[in-house]
Amino acid sequence: MNTSPATDFALRLLEESGLTSSHEPVDVVLVSIFLDKHYHLNGRLGRLATEKDDTFRLRTDASDYLVKVSPPDEPEAIVDLQTATMRFLESAAPHLPVQRVKPTADGHDSVAIRLNDGRTRILRVFDFVAGPVLAQISPDAEQLARAGAMLGRVDVALREFSHPADGRGLVWDIRHFHRLTSLVQYTPSPEHRRLAREVFWNFDDAVVPRLSDLETQVIHGDFSPYNVVVDPKSDDHFVTGVIDFGDTVRSALIFDPAVPMANLLGRTPEHPWRDACAFVAGYQRERPLRDSEIPLLPVAALARLTLRALLTNWRAERAPERREYLLAHAKDDWTNIERALAVSLNDVIAQLDNSRHGHA
Repeated sequence: MNTSPATDFALRLLEESGLTSSHEPVDVVLVSIFLDKHYHLNGRLGRLATEKDDTFRLRTDASDYLVKVSPPDEPEAIVDLQTATMRFLESAAPHLPVQRVKPTADGHDSVAIRLNDGRTRILRVFDFVAGPVLAQISPDAEQLARAGAMLGRVDVALREFSHPADGRGLVWDIRHFHRLTSLVQYTPSPEHRRLAREVFWNFDDAVVPRLSDLETQVIHGDFSPYNVVVDPKSDDHFVTGVIDFGDTVRSALIFDPAVPMANLLGRTPEHPWRDACAFVAGYQRERPLRDSEIPLLPVAALARLTLRALLTNWRAERAPERREYLLAHAKDDWTNIERALAVSLNDVIAQLDNSRHGHA
């Protein structure tokens, strides 16, 4: 069966991102053996729902840890990129609450698990950051701004970071969005397909001509409300943990705040962009964006949310063991896209300008 170049590109990018195959969950007994042998850690392992990795919470008498085992089709260089980013931040910006990598007993950052079929999976251990994530609370505008400021600090710290694998192909990288139109065919609803095409048109019109001009660096890539641990009772230290560097990539800087913007769209239905603009106002306190790039932010945010909506059912059908996790994270996406598109993008840009200059 012949496929179009657009379909071929999408499938290749999905494969590079580790989203085209599923795997048998790693055996918990095997993980326990490796933790004992290489980390001298013993305790109760509880499996956690995640996108691709096998992830566990390890409870020991002394402390709790997060244990991740990479998928067998994820290159070791990509795992190393994630770990190296965290190590760089620990060294360059130790004041930031970035989750820490725990070394093995002999000082390594990870352990390779060789499978019977010849493939390799990488086991890593991190400090466990306790507390609710941003998605579990109802943050006010200032708390959203504080979360935005934290991402700004992370991006400032990452300015000089580089890694051999940071140019990876990643389907979640918004710079590829305009080349993923073939995903629309997997969406059964005609109304959803119409919304997606409107977002693709906006992206083609506003962002694509500017892609080569945008400021680029290594970014977190997935600063979603599920990856930001918070203390709702604290003003000075509202964000207590920045976790999950699985989508770290070198891309346009504006695509980093666009991810949390996408996740915040429609949270207040009467003012669907309000929370997203509050987040960006905080981000720009620490990492100001170019005036010429501000108008691209709402389009990039819509692109990210549309991408997740398009991918969700496609992935849920191919990875039934992740179906519940995937659908739970994307259940309101089309509704929020429709709400966000109902507002003039010029009005959103005005909101962004007002918020960064301290106006209501």
